[in-house]
Amino acid sequence: MSSLPLLICSLGNPGAAYANTLHSAGHNVVAALATLLQTSQFTKDRAYGNGTLTRSYDPETPWTLWQSPTFMNESGKGVSSAYRTWARETNMQGRLVVIHDELEKPLGSVTIRDKEGLSARGHNGLKSCLASLQGVKFVRVGVGIGRPVSRAPDDVARYVLKKMSPLERQKVEGSAEDVLNKLLAIKG
Repeated sequence: MSSLPLLICSLGNPGAAYANTLHSAGHNVVAALATLLQTSQFTKDRAYGNGTLTRSYDPETPWTLWQSPTFMNESGKGVSSAYRTWARETNMQGRLVVIHDELEKPLGSVTIRDKEGLSARGHNGLKSCLASLQGVKFVRVGVGIGRPVSRAPDDVARYVLKKMSPLERQKVEGSAEDVLNKLLAIKG
C-alpha cells in the first residue's frame, strides 16, 4: 500500500550564518528526513520558488522535500510557489506539510497540528505561510527547540538565532524518525 503524496516544506533562515541555528531546526529535520528516506542530494529548483528540493520515489513515501530559500518572516511566498508547482504536478493529490521550530516545547519533541483555523502562535514563518497560502489547508509539524529563561524579545531572538550545540543538533535531527512515523499516518 502506498502512502499519501506529500510536499514537506521546512522553514528556516538561509545562508551559512543561520545554518544549524535553533530557528532553522526545520531545515535540519528535513535534511535528516531525506537521509532516512535515502533520497538524492537537494538541488535548487526555480519552479519551486528557488528552494532546494529532493524526492523520494519509494511507493511507501512518494514525498517531495523542500527547504525554503528565504528568511523566516518571508517564507510564505516560497512555500506558496512550491505548493502551486507541486499541486499541478500531482493534480492536487496529497497534502502540504510545513516543518518549523517550536519555541516552548522540549528540545526535539514533535507536535503535529492539522486542524483548520489554528493560529500561528506568534511564529512569523507560519504567519507568512498563512497569509500567502490564502486558505490552503496544511499540516504543521513543530519541532521543539526549548526556550530561554527570559521572555524578553531580545533574549528570545538571541536564543533562537544561536548555533545549536552538538547535543542540541543531535536531538533536533534525531526527531526525524518521529516525524517520519507521524507523516506516514497522515490521511488525505
